[in-house]
Amino acid sequence: MTNPAEIIPGVIFFSYLSKMRKEKVAFLEHNTLVLQVSGRFSMETASEKISMERGQMLLIQKNQLAEITKIPLEDNEYQTIVIRLKEDLLRQIVLEEQIEMGQKYMGPSNIIIPPNEFLRAFFQSVIPYIRNPEEKITHSLGMLKVKEAVLLLLYSMPGLEEFLFDFSEPYKMDLEKFMLSNFHYNVPVEKFAILTGRSLAGFKRDFQKIFGMAPRHWLQERRLTEARHLIESKNRKPSAIYLDLGFESLSHFSHAFKKKFGKAPTEWSV
Repeated sequence: MTNPAEIIPGVIFFSYLSKMRKEKVAFLEHNTLVLQVSGRFSMETASEKISMERGQMLLIQKNQLAEITKIPLEDNEYQTIVIRLKEDLLRQIVLEEQIEMGQKYMGPSNIIIPPNEFLRAFFQSVIPYIRNPEEKITHSLGMLKVKEAVLLLLYSMPGLEEFLFDFSEPYKMDLEKFMLSNFHYNVPVEKFAILTGRSLAGFKRDFQKIFGMAPRHWLQERRLTEARHLIESKNRKPSAIYLDLGFESLSHFSHAFKKKFGKAPTEWSV
């Protein structure tokens, strides 16, 4: 199993997963273009669930938290080509191509790209670098490939300018609503601050005003309360819920649960 192989470190990846299903929580910092080579990709955020299979392409908006599931299908293989569209390169493209900046993007966060011969041919042009990993692609050539992908996206879907070239900072969103919807994601507090449009200091200050405690303390308390609810009311097994609630290990979850409620989650469910 190799996951992922980097064609250009930090920019273009070729993900390969064989004979197993894999799930992870991800902070999607950059706009990202994904081609599904084989298998099924699904992504669930607080507001939507989206999936794609062989041959489909997905454009993912920056600054999202998501649970990603990778499922091998045909021939027990899962393969994707992932291209991160980093902001510094997108700014350079705006300058070089004299692209007019639009308003702040307000459309869907994730877009399935309609079948497109040009983009399909582009991804085919990346395959030789995957098949010959010893032939390292130069950074300058790699950046040209990424720029080609961006220009082909604009050619195929002219309305994507606002999606790709929205360089505004995340707006300061409703912190209480956001945290109640996303507390189960196992990401650092720093990421929550970014996603709510705040500095870390501003996030902690606002959080204390709203919830009356520090973020890390609240996150653990909220996750444990939800765990107790799932065990009591939904008859869920502790081993089936601890990852979904942001705990890194079953032992850590069990220890924290017992410390808060007086007995282990397995004893609670009996």
